[in-house]
Amino acid sequence: MSPDLTRDAILTTGGAALLFAATFLVGGRVHPLQSLGLDRRSALSFGAGMSAAYVFVHLMPELHASRGAFVESVSRSLRYEGMAIYYVALVGFLVFYALDEMRARLREGGEGGEGGQGGVADPAFKLHIGGFAAYVGLMAYLLVHNLEDTTMATALYAVPIAFHFLSADHSLRSEHGAAYDRIGRPLLAAMSLLGWGVGLLVALPTPIVALLVAFISGAIIMNNSIMELPSEKDARFIPFILGGLVYGAILLPLG
Repeated sequence: MSPDLTRDAILTTGGAALLFAATFLVGGRVHPLQSLGLDRRSALSFGAGMSAAYVFVHLMPELHASRGAFVESVSRSLRYEGMAIYYVALVGFLVFYALDEMRARLREGGEGGEGGQGGVADPAFKLHIGGFAAYVGLMAYLLVHNLEDTTMATALYAVPIAFHFLSADHSLRSEHGAAYDRIGRPLLAAMSLLGWGVGLLVALPTPIVALLVAFISGAIIMNNSIMELPSEKDARFIPFILGGLVYGAILLPLG
């Protein structure tokens, strides 16, 4: 276990990892923000706006600040003065765009299962769930090793990401049906805990963590776009906008 981790940090990040796992295991039965008069789909769109706000208002300023630390922490001078941070964010965006395109092409070229949805053996299902398993595991790892190791930073990260995972759960269930219920949900829940466990045991150097955060930033933007912005995904425009503006306003005075 990393010697830098305190008991409070382990408990806080462990609780957040359990929240991520529960999001997948019981996400289909949870109706967040119902007390505010929002139906489930509106609440998911509101949460997706929150995760977008987290990237633009909190993560991106962190990345800008970490650029100097990234340059200083390597043993030799870097070309472009650490611009790799932003390039890796672009790579994260493009990787998940490519993943969705490949999934769509495999689905078009394959034979769907019941209701037009492929089963567990469907290559589109394997690719989609495999990509999201890595995504969830990496997000859980960053609970333990983020650019800011404070309880407040963990909370600011965990809440919008949990809502983001609720949107992902809804989208994956709509896409893959019963196969997602049988295999996808347990796998993604397990990856939430596995990523956190790896974080307890393995502490990557700060420059690598900064690159991972950059990758995740780009990936969140793309996945929000895939899950929320197209009209055929049954997204809710107003809750998405409100989620971004409200959570962004909360983050703004917190730096």
